[in-house]
This record gives sequence, structure tokens and C-alpha cells, in this order.
Amino acid sequence: MARSRSLSLAAYRVLSWRGAPQNGDGAPQRPDGELLWVHVSERERLAPLNDLCRRLLAQRAELSVLLTGPSDADLGEWGESCSPLVPLPQDNAGAVRGFLDHWRPEMGLWSGAGLLPNLISDAAGRDIPMVLLEVDTQELVPHKPRWLPDLPRQTLECFESILVTNDETARQIRRLGVMYAKVAISARLRVSSNPAPWPEDELIETNHALAGRPVWLAAWVQDKEFISVLTAHRHALRLLHRMVLILHVADGAEADPLRKRLETMDLRCANWDAGDEIEDTTQVILTAYPEDLGLWYRVSPLTFVGSSLEPGPGGKDPLVAVALGSAVIHGPNVGEHADIYKRLADAGAARQVRTAEELGKGVVELLSPDQAASVALAGWQVVSEGAQLTDQLIDMVQDRLDRRRAEHAGT
Repeated sequence: MARSRSLSLAAYRVLSWRGAPQNGDGAPQRPDGELLWVHVSERERLAPLNDLCRRLLAQRAELSVLLTGPSDADLGEWGESCSPLVPLPQDNAGAVRGFLDHWRPEMGLWSGAGLLPNLISDAAGRDIPMVLLEVDTQELVPHKPRWLPDLPRQTLECFESILVTNDETARQIRRLGVMYAKVAISARLRVSSNPAPWPEDELIETNHALAGRPVWLAAWVQDKEFISVLTAHRHALRLLHRMVLILHVADGAEADPLRKRLETMDLRCANWDAGDEIEDTTQVILTAYPEDLGLWYRVSPLTFVGSSLEPGPGGKDPLVAVALGSAVIHGPNVGEHADIYKRLADAGAARQVRTAEELGKGVVELLSPDQAASVALAGWQVVSEGAQLTDQLIDMVQDRLDRRRAEHAGT
């Protein structure tokens, strides 16, 4: 249903008119079938939106996704995306028409502020359902002239739903005159974790072999971190004599040399990848298979997420470990995962260490049953919060796309 435009929106359209229509020349070819358009207003939002899109694509095989970023952003610096990431057009009539003619999306998700009135109103005029996530009320419509006071409201009214993260933002949007029912409060969109299941019989067998002994996992350990991890394990063994370290090396080529080093340190090792049995005297279980981390996260109440003690590797994502009930300890060099680790630390679900001594002390402290349970529960709450909006959006998108398909089938 096309929406009538306010005087403010009409005036903005005249003011922003310039340039000839653009027909999508140079843009990637539009894929066949359903297309979901997802706008990413900031680089920091790309990871959770990527996660959302991957889960949607896994559930809806016929769906394709278009990701867009601001026209003035260097999108090549934003990192990998699950689908094409292209800049938005300039917000003038010709460029907007060319963009929508080329891509013809069935639905749009807009994350953040930087709203473009022409583009959004034209999408609404084409009956493209639009949902707004986490809007920044400080700049709902950038660079609007003061004498167009109605422009933010008219732009926001083009969205079917507006999801915000707090009461104050909801009140500000409703004060503009946006329909009350369109605005809802929801959790912030976060990267969520959806670990693959593990065979129950193997999990039971492995736990039986460990015989209730204290266990910790060091995952994605780099060669420069070996001595710190092994020193920490020796420190912890003084207090927890039957403790077992599951040592997962980041580089499989380092496994054999590391086993020889363990022998010289008089640490009794079982090479899991070679089929060695876990014995009552085993102190270190050595593995290089990342595929088996799903087992070890489930077995270990505590995980040191490696590639983080020394600069260079840039850390690893801890969310799978957290989702599977393992408390997390890590070094300071976590790179692009810093936001995730900060969320976990703020919730009491992760601890940072800088030295082998700190790592050893942290292992002993976090392996106490009350500490491990408390940290694991805090981590689960973080993971659950991150999944809430993702699940809500997946259901919303599926519902809207099904309705669009039914409408098209009836015409």
C-alpha cells in the first residue's frame, strides 16, 4: 500500500534531487528468487547481522541476502560478510530508483541510524516491508533542515516495526508522533552461538575415561603460548594432583614436537588424534583437531581460549565454549573479538590473564565447583541475551516472506 508523503518529505525530495537515474551498472547481479536487504550502518554491527543472515540462509534455502553499508564508508575494510556488501546509493530520486529497480528486495532490515528519507519512503511506496533495529535517536535523519521538522516522523512511519533497546529511546520516537504499536523494546542484536550436537555415547565414554578428575581445556594454543600453558598446568597440579589438561594446538604441525617436549617435562601425554587411550595417569591430552572442540568444550568446565597471550594471532571467538557451559579465561590480545570478551567480562563470565602465573592461579580458582558454576551461568545468560533478538527476527522475516509469497501467488 503506497503511503502519502508529507510536505516535509516532498520538500526534502525536491531539495535532494540531482543526478540521472542509476540502473545498477557495476553492481553484482541480482540473484534469482527471494532477496532480503539488510542495511549495516556501522562496521561494529556487521558481525551480528552476518550471524543473523547465516542462520536465515540455513533455514530458507531459496533466500538470498544483500548487505549494504553507508555510501561514504570503506566497505573493503569491514571484513568478510556472508553475502555481497555494497554501498547505498546517494539519497536522490534517480539513484534510489536505480537501486530499488536493480535489487527488487522482498523485505528490508535497517540497523542503526543514518536514515535516508528518499530511499526508505520509496521502498515503502513499493510495498517492501521494512524493519528498523537499534535506531540512534540523536541522528534519526542526518543533515535535515530545521524547517523540515516532520521529516523524522514521516521517515520512521515508513517502517512496519521499530525495535529499540530501552524505554527512553521508545519514548523519544513516540513523542515524534510515530504510531505507538510500531515501537517495541527488545534486546540488542548480538552474535549468537548455535553449537552442533555431539554424539551422546562418545560424550559419556569420554567422561567415564576421565573418571571425575578436574579438567581444563587450552584451545587454539599457539607455539609461543606452549610454555605459558604448560607452566600454568604444572602450577595447578601442585594443588589439584589428578588434574588433566586438554591441549588443543592451533597448528597441527606443532603436535609431534610438542609431545616430545611434554616427555622431557615428565608430563604423561595421550595423543587423542593418534588414538591413545586416556589412562588414570594421563596428565595432558594432546589434540590438533578443531572438529573435536565441541566434545572438549562439553567435557571441560574451564577453557583457556588461546591465540590471545601473545600479540599477532588476534584471539578466537569464545561464544561456542560459553554456550556449551565452559567458563572462559583468556589473554589480552583478542583483536576483533574484544567486544565479545568485554560483554562476558562485564557479566562475570570471563577472566583475563597476562602471564603463566596468572593463568595457573586462574585455573585453580575457576575450577572450584562454585566458581565454575557461577561463571558458566553468567556466560549462559550472555549467550541467551544475544540469541533473543536473533530468534525474534528470524521468525519475523520468515513470516513476512511467507506472506509476500502468498500475496504474489494470489495475483
